[in-house]
Amino acid sequence: MAATIKGPAIFLAQFAGDAAPFNSFDSICAWAASLGYKGVQIPTWDGRLFNLRKAAESKTYCDEVAGIARKHGLAITELSTHLQGQLVAVHPAYDSAFDAFAPVEVHGKPKERQAWAVQQLKDAATASRHLGLDAHVTFSGALAWPFTYPWPQRPAGLVEEAFGELAKRWKPILDTYDAVGVDVCYEIHPGEDLFDGATFELFVDRLKGHKRANINYDPSHFVLQQLDYLAFIDIYHERIKAFHVKDAEFNPTGRQGVYSGYASWTERAGRFRSLGDGQVDFSGIFSKLAQYDYDSWAVLEWECCLKHPEDGAAEGAPFIQSHIIRVTEKAFDDFAGGSTDRKAVRKLLGLR
Repeated sequence: MAATIKGPAIFLAQFAGDAAPFNSFDSICAWAASLGYKGVQIPTWDGRLFNLRKAAESKTYCDEVAGIARKHGLAITELSTHLQGQLVAVHPAYDSAFDAFAPVEVHGKPKERQAWAVQQLKDAATASRHLGLDAHVTFSGALAWPFTYPWPQRPAGLVEEAFGELAKRWKPILDTYDAVGVDVCYEIHPGEDLFDGATFELFVDRLKGHKRANINYDPSHFVLQQLDYLAFIDIYHERIKAFHVKDAEFNPTGRQGVYSGYASWTERAGRFRSLGDGQVDFSGIFSKLAQYDYDSWAVLEWECCLKHPEDGAAEGAPFIQSHIIRVTEKAFDDFAGGSTDRKAVRKLLGLR
């Protein structure tokens, strides 16, 4: 039986705030449900919405959180540790910038910060299982990213060493997820060492094909790289276990192209947009995912340099719903079918 994508759902990270209805899990769920969403993806670092340590320690707490969502007609789609995952591997050039993602007691202490992040990932594995979830979304972190462009020339072995170390750091985490039956879905994203298909392969190869190393598919990051995001699904569909529905546009000029990150977001050649305002072929994406029996969630991640987030959220639910393909249970030409009659078949082929 072919699968139908679940949704629409919404990633709550960009909407959480100190004012109602965005300052508690109950009220933000009520808001999401009022817009037509059927699922929510939870940022585990935001204490206003979720207590990750408590979720790892208490199945009862997880039942309570799931019950709040269910009260509003919502399911929890995945937990997210994007910020903590980033801290599993940090190049020294970014130490100060990424300290903000961790508690103050580990600021300026890279090893302690990494250990904290690893424990956060492991807690999220336990919490995911407590919630009955089969997938988790995160970032890989990065050691080699400052050397992405080969100038000055990279010394031989640098890339291999970086990906070997990245795999070494993630292997125990992936094993923890494997023990509880949860997939780790890396968002393929510039700034991470896993930023395209080739780098994802480098990583998985060094993990000897670890079955829990999977993908959170987000086409917006591929538009900004000018990567064929439909062909990506053809190649990696077996590893795509989560899906961020996010739009983007790429408008190169005589002044800017792919490397336009020093400009403000509104002035860049590549920009994130609200759903339907960019260039992503979502009809093609949803068709490809349906073709390959993707049966998990379609989750709005809103990041737009122009539109108000509440407008983007309100437009996102019907946009996703309109693209979900209810997969057919029979072939359109079933009327021509029937049981196999070998004698008749051979007659049609002119065989005796």
